[in-house]
Amino acid sequence: MRPNLRIGVDGFNLALQKGTGVATYSVALTRALRLLGHHISLLYGLPIPRNLSSDLREVLFFDTLGTDLYPRRPKFPKPSWWKETFNHFYGHKAEEVVISGHVVLKEHATRLPEYDKVYNVPSLFRAAQGFFKTTGRFLTVTMPNPPDIMHWTYPLPLKVRGSKNIYTIHDIVPLQLPHTTLDDKKLYFDLLTKIVRQSDGICTVSEASKKAIVDMFPAAEGRVYNTYQSHLLDAYCIDDNSLITNNELHRLFSLKSDEYFLFFGQLEPKKNIGRIIKSFLLSNTRRKLVIVGSNSWKEEDELRFLGKGIEDGRIIQIQYVERDVLYSLIKHARALIFPSIAEGFGLPVLESLVLETPVLTSREAPLREVAGDVAVLVDPYDINDIKEGIELLDSNDELCFLLRQKSKEQAEKFSPNHYAENLSHFYRKVLI
Repeated sequence: MRPNLRIGVDGFNLALQKGTGVATYSVALTRALRLLGHHISLLYGLPIPRNLSSDLREVLFFDTLGTDLYPRRPKFPKPSWWKETFNHFYGHKAEEVVISGHVVLKEHATRLPEYDKVYNVPSLFRAAQGFFKTTGRFLTVTMPNPPDIMHWTYPLPLKVRGSKNIYTIHDIVPLQLPHTTLDDKKLYFDLLTKIVRQSDGICTVSEASKKAIVDMFPAAEGRVYNTYQSHLLDAYCIDDNSLITNNELHRLFSLKSDEYFLFFGQLEPKKNIGRIIKSFLLSNTRRKLVIVGSNSWKEEDELRFLGKGIEDGRIIQIQYVERDVLYSLIKHARALIFPSIAEGFGLPVLESLVLETPVLTSREAPLREVAGDVAVLVDPYDINDIKEGIELLDSNDELCFLLRQKSKEQAEKFSPNHYAENLSHFYRKVLI
């Protein structure tokens, strides 16, 4: 594949206030593209009015970035409704946001991925979802000098005119375990069906996800490529000098290194947080469980024992921390406790392996793919099995030492360089 391809990447998850696993995926994707020497165009859908001066467009871009602000569709028969409807059928034109440096970028350093140019279409992602729900059609975007490949990092009902449009389907959890998500299942199924039929290529992040996609959508056979994914730890230069110290850990959270287990992620059914909490409270460990994540839906079922654990002083919940602080919490933990029942990949497991932190995770794929044999694997549906895994890591110093010793070798299989190679192979197939 020739270098210096023009690759477009959407900013759907990059624009969210606290980011998501897909936002991390998007940033890692752009860094891999930079390693490969490609030109990167970002496409956002922030509610920035058209026909503004270049300087004001830049100011409003950073003002709305991370605000989760998406105005509703204009009401009929306002002129703005007619204009948006016309663009739905004839194409939305992307406008460049020139990053001149007038806005101080240090505050946004961890939010912005690699890029050469930035484009925006007002309220693009909101409009696309509504248009697809009403018509079953994808919105078309027109970009100046369109990318050779437009890489949508999530299943979105969008396409760029004049580009090869490829889509990342991380998993099909809403269809495999419908009770664990709030997605509109029919809409999601229809969207994936359309992507399978119309896309120029589909990539996913594990062999388990690839198999699940093909099993449910047989037409995807031969068109789905597993690139896996990578992490951002190299970019953060994570080492003992950049992490907070044991004393700082104590001052911030009243914690000490090796004296707590860690879970991080959304507190939702597919993360198995209810069984994690119950298993921990039933275990004999004197260590604490630190939970980093905000309450999600169905919390009355999943978190019924959380209050007791906090009240007894055995559980500490932290709603949100910056990425560098999270990495420090991972590094100082006795082990990560992550027996999720549904993942596309399992980034928390990989990040813990890179930081040489022992891992307890599910023996279900794809977490088993990421962890290899460098983790304590448990049945995520068996509370007693999870409890025994926690007690094993709690009491067995020799096992924890061995897992730390072997973790870097397993993590290297998902390094940024290996991920870039996988992407290169995938793009080569798309461009044939």
